[in-house]
Amino acid sequence: MASASATKTAWAVSGYMLCSATLLIGNKYAVHKVAAPSFILWAQLFGTAVAVKAAHLLGLISHLDAIEPTKVRVFMPVALIFCATIFTNIKSLEHANVETFMIFRFSTPLCVSVCDYLFLGRHLPSSRSWLSLLALLVGAVGYGTTDSAFVVKGYLFCGLWYFIFCCDQVYLKHVTSTVKMESNWGRVLYSNLLASIPLFFMMGSEVETIRNATPEALMVVMVTVVLGTAMSYYAWLARSLVSATLFTILGNVCKVVSIGINVSLWDKHASPFGIACLLFSLGAAYFYKQAPLREKPAELPTAIPSVTKAESQGSPRRDAHLAGAYP
Repeated sequence: MASASATKTAWAVSGYMLCSATLLIGNKYAVHKVAAPSFILWAQLFGTAVAVKAAHLLGLISHLDAIEPTKVRVFMPVALIFCATIFTNIKSLEHANVETFMIFRFSTPLCVSVCDYLFLGRHLPSSRSWLSLLALLVGAVGYGTTDSAFVVKGYLFCGLWYFIFCCDQVYLKHVTSTVKMESNWGRVLYSNLLASIPLFFMMGSEVETIRNATPEALMVVMVTVVLGTAMSYYAWLARSLVSATLFTILGNVCKVVSIGINVSLWDKHASPFGIACLLFSLGAAYFYKQAPLREKPAELPTAIPSVTKAESQGSPRRDAHLAGAYP
């Protein structure tokens, strides 16, 4: 049983890391072909939702949660947090260079590990794991200061992004632990469909660019949609199997891998010391060990209603909750 669980976790983590690193490179090429980042992101989210629903109708996916008001209410914060993360990410990069932003990003596991302890019922990391988290940050600082200085002109959006990103990691892990779904594909459908709605209204300034896009460029976007669908599935699966801190570290490792690919294919300015820092970060991540669960997880400040099997199948109990109404 333990061996099967370990195999499933390794499969989910490997799939997520492969898709994430590949999608980062794919997005860079897609934006080069179609200078409409909001459209590309919307296409990935909405395209994923359509692909999942179509696969279910064709019998390729056996179990898929129906769209229900109770589950929409639970997953709506996921969509809002996702959009807030994207917005503050963009605004942060207006005030800080990419290398500086990466340093901020690589410090988030330190914060998330404490949130894991406070809200998600895990022990604090061991001494070895704390050293691993610090070494991961040191590697990022070394790379970030190699070719450009630490530059931040406005701390407000960087601080907002940091706070929202950490909340995103903790909240989504809480959703996977407390909200009962028929399958992992249900999480993929809900998060992508709901997040695509606000993004649709952010494409106004890109209409002319979209109209002038060539068929070849749109095909590149379509490829990123396929990658996005796969990454969304593996991301939700990995979230359900590992701690929020470990998932955050995996995301950082994907950034390191994508930077390495980017340096190899496009950017030739990285120094040998910068490359060594990236390899140092990868080595540091390897030595992190996930903190075990305590006996009883602590409650999050904001209560998230669990969706029971009876509610998802339309029982009278569910009807009493239908008065109220993303990724």
